[in-house]
Amino acid sequence: MSDINSPSRYTITAALPYTNGPIHIGHLAGVYVPADIYARYLRLTGKDVAFVCGSDEHGVAISMKAKKEGVTPKDIIDKYHAIIKQSFVDFGITFDNYSRTSAKIHHDTASEFFINLYDKGDFIEETTAQLYDEEAQQFLADRFVIGTCPKCGNEEAYGDQCENCGSSLNATDLINPKSTITGTIPTTKETKHWFLPLDRYEEFLKDWILKGHKDDWKPNVYGQCKSWIDGGLEPRAVTRDLDWGIPVPVEGGEGKVLYVWFDAPIGYISSTKEWAAREGKDWEPYWKDENTKLVHFIGKDNIVFHCIIFPSMLKAEGSYILPENVPANEFLNLEGNKLSTSKNWAVWLHEYLVDFPEMQDSLRYTLTANAPETKDNDFTWKDFQARNNNELVAILGNFINRVVVLTNKYYEGKVPAKGSLTDVDIETLEQLSKYPGIISSSIERYRFREAGQELMNLARLGNKYLADAEPWKVIKIDEERVKTIMNVALQIAAGLAILSEPFLPFTSNKLKNILNIDSSAGDGLNWNDVSTKEALLQSEHQINQAELLFRKIEDSEIQTQLDKLEATKKANQNENKKLMPQKDTITFDDFSKLDMRVGTIIEAEKMAKAKKLLVLKVDTGLDVRTIVSGIAESFKPEEIVGKKVTVLVNLAPRALRGVDSEGMILMTENADGKLVFVNPDEDSVGNGEGIN
Repeated sequence: MSDINSPSRYTITAALPYTNGPIHIGHLAGVYVPADIYARYLRLTGKDVAFVCGSDEHGVAISMKAKKEGVTPKDIIDKYHAIIKQSFVDFGITFDNYSRTSAKIHHDTASEFFINLYDKGDFIEETTAQLYDEEAQQFLADRFVIGTCPKCGNEEAYGDQCENCGSSLNATDLINPKSTITGTIPTTKETKHWFLPLDRYEEFLKDWILKGHKDDWKPNVYGQCKSWIDGGLEPRAVTRDLDWGIPVPVEGGEGKVLYVWFDAPIGYISSTKEWAAREGKDWEPYWKDENTKLVHFIGKDNIVFHCIIFPSMLKAEGSYILPENVPANEFLNLEGNKLSTSKNWAVWLHEYLVDFPEMQDSLRYTLTANAPETKDNDFTWKDFQARNNNELVAILGNFINRVVVLTNKYYEGKVPAKGSLTDVDIETLEQLSKYPGIISSSIERYRFREAGQELMNLARLGNKYLADAEPWKVIKIDEERVKTIMNVALQIAAGLAILSEPFLPFTSNKLKNILNIDSSAGDGLNWNDVSTKEALLQSEHQINQAELLFRKIEDSEIQTQLDKLEATKKANQNENKKLMPQKDTITFDDFSKLDMRVGTIIEAEKMAKAKKLLVLKVDTGLDVRTIVSGIAESFKPEEIVGKKVTVLVNLAPRALRGVDSEGMILMTENADGKLVFVNPDEDSVGNGEGIN
């Protein structure tokens, strides 16, 4: 029997990003930062790790993007694969291999997997009615169809999933479906496909998940799996009618490709194969040895695929291990609104790296501290600024700077020998020695937010120790005591240099350079040394000069980012705003009958018992008249007194709630749906002037 608590190796996968757009902070917080923390930590503790990922290049989203931009799918995937891969490198995500599903090794691996199941008779072959776009002359799968979700009523559900309630759907489940290609109402047409009979695996899934992982899987993951299994599983298509993807490799599969949800998770296997071939390793133990621990890092929208469907595929194949854990995160919102690639409502990683050069760790820290581990969470630029300035700069950066500056000032950068220890010294060093275990416990339970805060607590310990010991005062009366104080403080600094590496890798490297310590495998200090070594820095060890680990972020920088988002919001509102259709054509004679004049509102009050109406007194230049206007929900009476307006003065009077209204104020709506006066800008235009 295997002991999964002390595995021989770890296979860590991170969800394959779609190459229909760059990486944004939602992807980072949900998947890539926690996965990288976990992989870095395991390597630091001497574990054998394969951390794999790659670009998912066969989704319908790719085809849609290509059609929209008038280019080929290959143009799209090549563009975004390059952006995504470089962004990960620049951000310090340490994949052992980053592949792509368009690679030959992946096509071969996915095809072999399909043929293996096909030859074993694990698929059901059925001819079914599918939605078909007559105008586009193609079947509609996934995101090529939109309609009303039968479960929650969301009118913008896709043919594979409702993003409002998270339900997995088939295109034929939608109410009032519509083609996203032409906008037409689809017909149905028969087509042959192969299905994975998930219902055959219900008992296996109940035993493996509902019994076997009740206590160690996150409640959000376990709950979604239980809901699916309890609802009864049905066969699910593994092929579809599309011209972009991996061709179905059996007779009768002409014009069809493997469904992306079937081929994408196999991308983890093909990426591992690619890595193993390059490194001269055998890939199979990382996927087929029971002493390997397999962990999938994903977002909550992928739980079903990684916990129900992919394990069923692996079980059907028979020689693969199953994931030991799938610590899926919830969603990260941005400034109170849902992140959206299509609406450009995001903080794009490649843009962040330009706007905040050499500040990768500030974003890594904020996303870890704000990780949506148990519920959806919100990223705000103000919180990002506060965490950087008040925690990274003021706590961690401040402690390190004081220690290094004082060591150089008092001892020319050499670690002083410690003398006799006080109870406080002993207690502080004991606390330091416990932090590797404390942080390890949090990481191994996938509580990365908690682990990151424990790291910051170690920096707080150092700050408190220095503040209480006051070496800058004691140096005047007891130089020997200061040597001990600074020795203890330097041990804490060295501990921080090592333990910060999974969370703040760029800072860790900078700090190791400042302290002149080596943490390379086999030679230098490692994770466990913080607990076991009597001293991380020996006396007389030479450190380097101080340099700032972090810089403060100014209000103006944050305002620039907020302005960028505000511009995006307005652009979306303008794009989404439905303009009033043109009315029937009129003649010039009809138009010339309209008498529009410049006027000024001189009085305004709410009409009693009328929510929307204001009673206005308007000086039209010809007279002062009463006009009743339905603008009370947009303006307070006192806001509009003195406002210059455009008035249709020859409109026949009309009684509204007993008040005769003698004209009409011209209004329109802005992108926010707020009423706006249509009025002349020039101050020199006087009341009564005609508008021609």
